Amino acid sequence: MTTLLIDGRPASEEDLHYLATVNYGAYTSFRLEDGGVRGLALHLARLEASSREVFGAAVGEGRLREILRAALSERDAAWVRLSLFSPDIRPRMPSSIGVPKVMTTVSPPPPPLAESLRLQVQTYGREVPHIKHTANMGLIRARRLAQTDGFDDALFADADGVISEGSSWNVGFVAGDTVVWPQAPMLAGVAQTLIARGVSAVGLGERTEPVRVADLTQFDAAFICNSATPACPVTGIDDHAYHGQPALMERLRHAWAANPVEPI
Repeated sequence: MTTLLIDGRPASEEDLHYLATVNYGAYTSFRLEDGGVRGLALHLARLEASSREVFGAAVGEGRLREILRAALSERDAAWVRLSLFSPDIRPRMPSSIGVPKVMTTVSPPPPPLAESLRLQVQTYGREVPHIKHTANMGLIRARRLAQTDGFDDALFADADGVISEGSSWNVGFVAGDTVVWPQAPMLAGVAQTLIARGVSAVGLGERTEPVRVADLTQFDAAFICNSATPACPVTGIDDHAYHGQPALMERLRHAWAANPVEPI
């Protein structure tokens, strides 16, 4: 069962009408496991920064944690989405500044996105890519077009072929024993950060540099990562194939898991 609360209370008809008709907000989502969250501080810090930029004011980490605890009650495992919105901001009146409302959606933990993925490169870049915002039509359309063409998902690159991110995940490449993250305008993913923090524990290095579509043949492997899918192998990008390398994917998952579950 999925539960939805706004500021810790049942949603009002007015709030639901706003959410159904105005697509302006920011959010983060993550897995609750053993009563805590890996990278929770990162999720909340990013949401607070987004709140200041999108609404002109932050909710406050203490308040976010209080709302989270109330929404989760005694649950030890769940999928959680924290969304921020302000009914005072509307298409004809967008200038309001103030602390947004907090919507919590709690549902059963989802399975990983996939066991492997074939990606289609699309020339696309998210609007204000450093914010995890609610304007998702472009992302859904990109994934839809990729699947229509026989792929599993879309990988974004700019007009010069510089790779950034995917429809709902970050992408990483592996050259030898080094994880290479693309350098481009994108969302700084929490799963990506956790893997980067943990790679040394599994005998890998990491670096960030521009990666172009023309560079794909230089890498031994590729993978995607997000909070629901710590590491999923990419078996192909357009017409270039990669081996799945299960042992490498397991090392990347261990790098992610090297970060402790944080209490709420």
